[in-house]
Amino acid sequence: MTNPDPTDSDNLASLVRHIHAALPQTQCTRCGYPDCQAYAEAIGQGQAAINQCPPGGDEGVARLAAITGQPVLSLNPANGLKAPRSVAVIDEAWCIGCTLCLPVCPTDAILGSNKMMHTVIEQHCTGCELCVAVCPVDCISLETVSGERTGWAAWSQAQADEALDRYNFHSDSRNKSLVKSPKAPVKPAQSTAEASPASLKQSVIAAALAKSRAARSAKP
Repeated sequence: MTNPDPTDSDNLASLVRHIHAALPQTQCTRCGYPDCQAYAEAIGQGQAAINQCPPGGDEGVARLAAITGQPVLSLNPANGLKAPRSVAVIDEAWCIGCTLCLPVCPTDAILGSNKMMHTVIEQHCTGCELCVAVCPVDCISLETVSGERTGWAAWSQAQADEALDRYNFHSDSRNKSLVKSPKAPVKPAQSTAEASPASLKQSVIAAALAKSRAARSAKP
């Protein structure tokens, strides 16, 4: 394959498309970029190395090397190590229904609503781990589903294509929501009785978190 000249805008766009198509589309941000598209653009522009995608594993690096004409590198441990594929699992007994995990899931793989327990749809989960960090009660864990297989041996092109479709839908939905709900003008400080919905939500989460921690402490 002839490598496009990154100094030409059309060829750069073609190069980025090929790079993006070779990524696993887990949208995990471990590469240091907000999504796979941003990482592909950074590689194409010479701003990122080809060894920053742990979900792609060694084969992923080899694919990117073939596309860019760069030498094959070992995965950069600063971005994470290759590992079997995992999916998120929610301990529904401890879930407080705070909904903080819903917007960060790149493929809308989590079902739930405010103050109701959430659950993960395994087939749609990319194992990105983004939901784990935002859970205030630590009720989300990761479960290995690929045995010893890592990288593309644990992930198929069909799964990557589906993940990208779901991510694009998720992103479009969020953008439309932001357009419909522009930021409100800054108002004077409110009294407790007039607290904003966001403040009230944080208060509810804090109370639920305290209750959950107390229950865990009391559990034998």
